Amino acid sequence: MKHDRPLPGDEVIPDPGLVMDRLLHLDAAPEVVWPWLVQLGKRRAGWYLPRAVEIVIPRARRADWSIGSRWQQLAVGDEIPDWGPDDPTFRLIELDPGRHLVYWSQRPRSSRGGQARPPMRLTWALALEPTGTSASLLRLRLRLDLGTPPGPVATYGGGFLDWFTIELLGRGLNQRLHRSRR
Repeated sequence: MKHDRPLPGDEVIPDPGLVMDRLLHLDAAPEVVWPWLVQLGKRRAGWYLPRAVEIVIPRARRADWSIGSRWQQLAVGDEIPDWGPDDPTFRLIELDPGRHLVYWSQRPRSSRGGQARPPMRLTWALALEPTGTSASLLRLRLRLDLGTPPGPVATYGGGFLDWFTIELLGRGLNQRLHRSRR
């Protein structure tokens, strides 16, 4: 998907070195999907993966399969832990309940050849819209500023990793949506 349509949070990093757009078609109306999005995150409800993938993950690190009321309070400024070295976090910078969330993160980068590198700055927007009475489209946009032009590893390797993780998230979320309707 091309990033020709503006999404909330685009203005935070106006000239990113890299933009990764994804679409997820979800089998539930936005009001059913929204609580699942609010509770996303490490040390929250998790990062939804399909059951076939989660079975090989230690039980303590698996994502929830239900809506948890303790995770439904989310406010601008909240920090959400993420996976990765140095305990990275996302900070919620924009919230329009039922419609979109925008996260911000700044992460250190290791030096290369003795040269210090600027931190990686990113935004992650999740914008939800109806596509019928019982379906939704979730637009996800990751905007990265590496401080230097991205190389092929960041562009292609990062693009593949982003596609793969979002694909798994979509499948895991749809499984949870189907299960919650039973």
